[in-house]
Amino acid sequence: MATIILIFVYIALGLFLQKASWFPTTTYKMLNKVVIYVCLPALTLYYIPKIHWNNQLLYPIGVAWICFAGSYFLFRFLGYKYGWSKKLVGCLILTAGLGNTSFLGFPIIQALYGDEGMKTAILVDQPGSFVVLSTLGILVATLYSNGGQSGGQIIKKIVLFPPFLAFAIACLLNIFQFDLEQFVQKGLLLLGKGVTPLALISVGLQLRFETKSQHWPFLALGLLYKLIITPALIFVLYVVVFHQRSPIIQVAIMEAAMAPMITACILASSNGLKPRLSSMMIGFGIPISFITLVFWYLIVQFI
Repeated sequence: MATIILIFVYIALGLFLQKASWFPTTTYKMLNKVVIYVCLPALTLYYIPKIHWNNQLLYPIGVAWICFAGSYFLFRFLGYKYGWSKKLVGCLILTAGLGNTSFLGFPIIQALYGDEGMKTAILVDQPGSFVVLSTLGILVATLYSNGGQSGGQIIKKIVLFPPFLAFAIACLLNIFQFDLEQFVQKGLLLLGKGVTPLALISVGLQLRFETKSQHWPFLALGLLYKLIITPALIFVLYVVVFHQRSPIIQVAIMEAAMAPMITACILASSNGLKPRLSSMMIGFGIPISFITLVFWYLIVQFI
């Protein structure tokens, strides 16, 4: 319970600092870099070598791929049917198709499911959300913004990205059943613990609430898909169709129910895909997700 309370305290602190005139407004960029380049790789190197592979692990890995594919086909169809602009369609695909499986997901899963849940959350985020963002996400951003980026550039971004490098190294350690020395593991765990305060303060610093906008119908549609339809899709596929019932499936569904991914929204904005709508998806999506996550947490308890 204390961990859950801390989640709200950290976000509130970020919101307070956002309004403080003496606090640098771009601090969140530095915090994001620390989380992405230090904390996430540390957690990856700590948890993944300890995972014992079985076919059930395909379920958390598949969450982001399934949800992004659903977003692509849904909003592409609606855009074609109602004559939406390419930029609007691209914005909705990116912001509704990817969840905040690390910045929000890790602290919440840690609080609800502990270290065992974190092993699953890492799989949802690294080979799932992160790889989808770095490949399909960049492709969608490029195609729908009329920009140009070669396949070689995309591959270079993936291969040289520190969390991906850490993920690749951790997978090799797992395959060869080799774990790092205890003192190294303690250091990695210490660095990884920074993800909760730093990520959530960063979230608070970035929250924006635009009340006057023409994007309200699209915001509602995007959040309906991300917060309700996405976890419902994973629930139906995994529990009803494949008859899977385990803590791994519970964590997979909870991660599917997370708010829109901040990095995906930044990618959309930086490519000119409706920046204001992208900002609203974060600003309203994160607070609303705390309500919908309670609903999904109650649902998964029956699995």
